[in-house]
Amino acid sequence: MAQLRADSLVIGQVIGDIVDDFIPSVKMSVTYVTNKTVHNGHEILPSIVKSKPRVQIHGADMRSCFTLIMTDPDFPNPSDPYLKEHLHWLVTDIPGSTDSSFGKEVISYEMPRPCIGIHRYAFLLFEQKKRGFSGKVPTCRDGFNTRHFARESELGFPVAALYFNCKRETVLKNRRSIVNRV
Repeated sequence: MAQLRADSLVIGQVIGDIVDDFIPSVKMSVTYVTNKTVHNGHEILPSIVKSKPRVQIHGADMRSCFTLIMTDPDFPNPSDPYLKEHLHWLVTDIPGSTDSSFGKEVISYEMPRPCIGIHRYAFLLFEQKKRGFSGKVPTCRDGFNTRHFARESELGFPVAALYFNCKRETVLKNRRSIVNRV
């Protein structure tokens, strides 16, 4: 299973564009309030990802602590991502075998709003060396660099990653989803 997950991260260029190659060692799941679960490479509409998801860390030791990063490497336009990456969420000090609500939200969740093209939104989980994150907090969401941040914060390689694709919803598609809920 780990090999399959890593391969989809290579195909989706999460490995390469955002982080270097790594071997997943922790299981992570990401579920939005609509019960939509993130699977690598699947498309999720912006109307589904308005609220921050529940990111659960499975099977890790509760004495371990993790840092979660959500980023868009295709910002503002996948053809010309000159502001890449755009930081959407940063949570630190998440105890193992719990979820993101138990961590410290350092950068609040910002919902994806792709304007042009199909954007990738990646969730990257890093194991901290100790409880109490001591890294430098980013001052700007634009131009964020996961590799640089991980290196400066002494986080090493990710232990888990997931990503989804998202594109702008048309007014008609958005209206249809509202009608279907009624």
